[in-house]
Amino acid sequence: MNSETIKNLVKDWRVALVLLLVVGSLVGIYLAPPSPERGLEGNLQFGLDLEGGSWLQMEFQSVVVAFSTDGSVGDLMDDLRTDLETEVIRIDENHLEIRKSVTRADLEPIFAQSGASIVTYQKGVSPFTADEVKRILNEKVNALGMQDARINLLTPTGSEFPQYVRIELAGVDMATAQDIVGQQGLFEIRVQTTGNETEHVLYGDQITSVGVPQKDYDGRWGVGFSFTETGAEAFREAAIESGAVDNPDAHNLVMILDNETVYSAPLSGELAGQLRSGPVRSLSASTGTGDAGLTDAMTLQIHLRAGALPVKVDIVGSGSVPAALGEQFKTTVALAGLLALLAVAVVVYYRYREPSIVIPMVAINLAEIIILLGIARFIIQLDLATIAGLIAVVGTGIDQLVIITDEVLHEGRVPSPNLYMKRYGRALGIIAIAAATVFIAMLPLALMDLSTLRGFAIITILGVLIGILVTRPAYGKIIMAILSK
Repeated sequence: MNSETIKNLVKDWRVALVLLLVVGSLVGIYLAPPSPERGLEGNLQFGLDLEGGSWLQMEFQSVVVAFSTDGSVGDLMDDLRTDLETEVIRIDENHLEIRKSVTRADLEPIFAQSGASIVTYQKGVSPFTADEVKRILNEKVNALGMQDARINLLTPTGSEFPQYVRIELAGVDMATAQDIVGQQGLFEIRVQTTGNETEHVLYGDQITSVGVPQKDYDGRWGVGFSFTETGAEAFREAAIESGAVDNPDAHNLVMILDNETVYSAPLSGELAGQLRSGPVRSLSASTGTGDAGLTDAMTLQIHLRAGALPVKVDIVGSGSVPAALGEQFKTTVALAGLLALLAVAVVVYYRYREPSIVIPMVAINLAEIIILLGIARFIIQLDLATIAGLIAVVGTGIDQLVIITDEVLHEGRVPSPNLYMKRYGRALGIIAIAAATVFIAMLPLALMDLSTLRGFAIITILGVLIGILVTRPAYGKIIMAILSK
């Protein structure tokens, strides 16, 4: 092609879009922010397989029981709390979550004395508790800058309730991974005195229990929590001395986790009146109405626990990938990708015996991979499964480019513009149907919480979308300009 043809191609919006996205992807990988110490890896985030790190699989020490009773469910729950010395949460009309590892044989006498019976017994936790555990672990790893850590809930076959949680941390040793699971933050309650000044009341170790978010009669969400006797006395004294009992609006109750304010609100008039009479051990922090109030209530619940998990977990499996082995995997994967690209180029050349067809195909394919990596850099870690997805995108991408080339060629040359557009449109129709099939097949895997398959599905879907929306239209324009010469 001469320089005039190249200029015209670059001015075409389809080709210009591909070039712009390639440049933007390279900037995102290498220059935003700059990371010269990472070399060719740039800002790409690698998973456990390629970076090295640790994984832990933990079992919830909790059971979910379906029950039947003609008596009071509240009395049954109180009996369970007293006899087992643990939290008992009502999931729905006939299911209880008992946050302790206890056998069915040990539970049956307690149910019997309350006039109830056990219908089903399963190890695990309710979906709400499982999601709460996941949120807490996410907050912990995010606070340490590991935003791409993988946390997955696992439910055994035949069970309705999650029984395990698996956490994968790239670039983290086993001891650190165990600390992340077990550590708690420094939680403190303070009371506003004069102006913006606050005074210490108590620390999180004086909080004995934290409830689940609940809605009151006015439709406001809140979280209930209880103090020890010592904590209740300290809270009452601080509220009286600061003036919060007499003038609540001028003296907010402030909750702080690791030096960051997570809640600030005045005492209610009812609570202020109760504190005048004596210590109050059970309180409720109101967070507002609607979805925003519920979200704030769930977040506050996590803060009140100071990062402690609502259910005890035991580590039942663990492993690590040494950094050196991760580097070896990385080198092997890079070599596999390069060989795949070269193999594709050889096969295409063998089919057409024309460099002017091979070069645009390989260039468009390479551009597609760069754009895909530029997007993946922000949303997903690269592990062996996602790399397999990248290689699959190379193969399916070439298939689609071959379909376009074969459709538009007419006796070895480009037909008239009208016939070309007709054949090109037919080729895009074939590709769009194939892409839709891949998208529908991969979508359930992308939405499911399966650590290995999810990355493969996401990369495949992204590759399909980039191909249909960006690179295939550009290739159609390029191949017409080249073959017409």
